[in-house]
Amino acid sequence: MAFVGNCVGAFVTAGLMFCTTQYTFGAGSVGLAALTTANTKASLAFVPALTLGIMCNALVCLAVWMCYGARTTIDRVVTVVRRSPPLLRRAFEHSIANVYFIPMGLFIKAAAPDSFWTSIGKTRADFSALTWENFLVGNLLPVTIGNIIGGSVMVAAVYWFVYLRHDQRRCLERQG
Repeated sequence: MAFVGNCVGAFVTAGLMFCTTQYTFGAGSVGLAALTTANTKASLAFVPALTLGIMCNALVCLAVWMCYGARTTIDRVVTVVRRSPPLLRRAFEHSIANVYFIPMGLFIKAAAPDSFWTSIGKTRADFSALTWENFLVGNLLPVTIGNIIGGSVMVAAVYWFVYLRHDQRRCLERQG
């Protein structure tokens, strides 16, 4: 249910941001960056999208786990801030973030006025990978699967194996 709620929120936010016409700022450079980002994400093949999703949520979940170990609010902030740049620098894929980024590009592609396209010196055809099908099937599906694997297998299962199994062994040793 949280996934659906987050998707709705990200999608609505993309729609609202499109209505602000912020994509026209900087002589269209903001919109061009949004289109380029969305087109790149929508053009990923299945395996790269899956593995980028795995790595993204592995890092996100590790940051959350590290926050649990922090003792103060400052420790928690520093922990999260130190873990965020790798997600941004390496262009990992996060399903909820993509429910904002890709629809924003799709909205611009579908409804931006001709003056926007003139200002950036591009046409809608220059962003051919940016389609609803590529978003839903080519990106959202593999990235979501990857996010689940990255969070539940690579982080949660490893922590369970290391800590819970160790505690269960101690319990059995005490009983035996």
